[in-house]
Amino acid sequence: MTELHESAGAGPGDAHFTVFTDCQDAAAVARSLSHPRARTLKHPSGRPWLVGQWHDQEITTARAGHAALAVIGTCPIDSAELERHAGRLRDLAGLDALARSLPGSFHLVAALDGRLRIQGTASGLRLVFHAPVSGVQVAATSAEVLAAALGAEPDEEQLAVRLLWPVPHPLAETPMWRGITAVSPHDALVVSADGRTVRHSRWWTPPEPVRTLADGAPLVREALAEAVDARTRQGGVVSCDLSGGLDSTSVCFLAARSPARVVASTWPGRDPADTDLYWAEQAARSLPDVEHVVWDADASPLVYSGLLGIDDLLDEPTIGVMDRSRVLHHLPGLAERGSRLHLTGIGGDHVAWCSEAYYHRLLRTRPLFALGRLRGFRALWQWPVGDVARALADSRPYGKWLADSSGRLRDPLASTVRTSLGWGMPPRLFGWVTPDAEQMARRALREAAAKAVPLHPDRGLHTDLEQILACTRIIRQWDRMAARAGVPMASPFLDDRVIEACLAVRPGERVTPWAYKPLLTAAMSGIVPDACLRRTNKAAASMDASNGLREHRADLLRLWEDSRLEQLGLVDGAALRRLAQRPATPELRDAILYSTIAAEVWLRGLSRSPGPRAPAAR
Repeated sequence: MTELHESAGAGPGDAHFTVFTDCQDAAAVARSLSHPRARTLKHPSGRPWLVGQWHDQEITTARAGHAALAVIGTCPIDSAELERHAGRLRDLAGLDALARSLPGSFHLVAALDGRLRIQGTASGLRLVFHAPVSGVQVAATSAEVLAAALGAEPDEEQLAVRLLWPVPHPLAETPMWRGITAVSPHDALVVSADGRTVRHSRWWTPPEPVRTLADGAPLVREALAEAVDARTRQGGVVSCDLSGGLDSTSVCFLAARSPARVVASTWPGRDPADTDLYWAEQAARSLPDVEHVVWDADASPLVYSGLLGIDDLLDEPTIGVMDRSRVLHHLPGLAERGSRLHLTGIGGDHVAWCSEAYYHRLLRTRPLFALGRLRGFRALWQWPVGDVARALADSRPYGKWLADSSGRLRDPLASTVRTSLGWGMPPRLFGWVTPDAEQMARRALREAAAKAVPLHPDRGLHTDLEQILACTRIIRQWDRMAARAGVPMASPFLDDRVIEACLAVRPGERVTPWAYKPLLTAAMSGIVPDACLRRTNKAAASMDASNGLREHRADLLRLWEDSRLEQLGLVDGAALRRLAQRPATPELRDAILYSTIAAEVWLRGLSRSPGPRAPAAR
């Protein structure tokens, strides 16, 4: 495999690239998209195949006959094994089995007889986009690269959609620029040899949830251990979150069994009722070879810190900007202790637990079992019995639910019962969103509803998959920010193999009112001390969020004083400025600022970057 090392390129954790077919027109486009720091992987003809940035530790390549394979990201496969797979490859569809078998988190790229196949992860943590550039289809791992190549401005309708709270499936998959197509995380992109035509091919479907807890727990333990091993097998120093919660504690104990030296990082909350530190210290006492660092809670940034200075170039608005300063704050201190990688427990809430919406189906298939559990949930969450009955009686298909939601965007937020037992939280717009933006968002919702297919017919599994994808859209951006800061992050719970192992367990045993994360507790038995597995709650960090809103109101006021969204006619800037001056107002109790802040910060980032252009004001 021929490679040009024009520069050291990106550090670990920040691999991004474009993919080209082996034809002259594609080569011309590749040259136009290249830059002095770009690295290039070539076809046998000498024309570019992959152009972008990656670290040597993040790429494995192989060639055999007319096939070439590249794995970019975290995966323990070596070039000899990958070459054997390339030698056996007769059809691009044959890569489905390989993609479903490898541990880690990675992009898989193949060239066979001139055709290309590119895919990311089913989790959505690694995405694929494509667009026609100068007549040929170009695939990329970042939408903003294609937007820059097209000279495109953000689509105002998509900006209006991103003001929804939340953005429902499938609207969140639509890129922010017209002319660019996102590939579903569950699909692979196939490009013809001449680069003119493309198709999307389904490579991943969720497993049927048929395993018992007893059968599934060892497989979850094996998958999570393999995911952690993929990051720690090289040794060196790695750091781990040790919040005291079950998720990060599990990752930390697994990492401590590896060749790596582990630094455990605990960040206590400001709330005196927060018991995270107590549980973290309980765990640390059983990790004698792990260095335990406890940070000063009062020195950590609050939510909403640093919003005015964010210059990350991102594919889309992300509510992760609210916590950017908090996420990155401790990385320099961990780098000083030698950490080459920071492991988190993020994703455990999304895969080790699951949605109560499964009980909508279970009520119809196992009524006595479901009724007993629903009584428990009603007592646990204090659900009114009438709301429970109405939610369970609602059998609207997903498209009808989405269409109905489009006509109720100004309604109060839905009750937790409807959200928990239905298709999810219905999208809402708040008082500062203009009628023009509302009209655009409503139109997009109605168009989507006309052909919308849920992620799974079972609303419980649909909700689980949607929550995983919503989580990875944030973590994907945090990972890029962390890599840029010098210490890449990884979240083993969000590896596809871990997700599959969890989803395969019966929902009635994964989510129950009588136990907290029973699947993870069973999986980690014998690895995590029993005393740590007995924790039955988690910290909410609501005090950090409320304090942040109050302490950073001056920054929020400045954010709205020259609002890009206001200039586009999408928000009422005066209303937002009034709210910034009164952060304790009851108006903000149910009116959520996150999506609006995310869109505003994203537009400002475009204005600062040399990449895609920000839209002109009206």
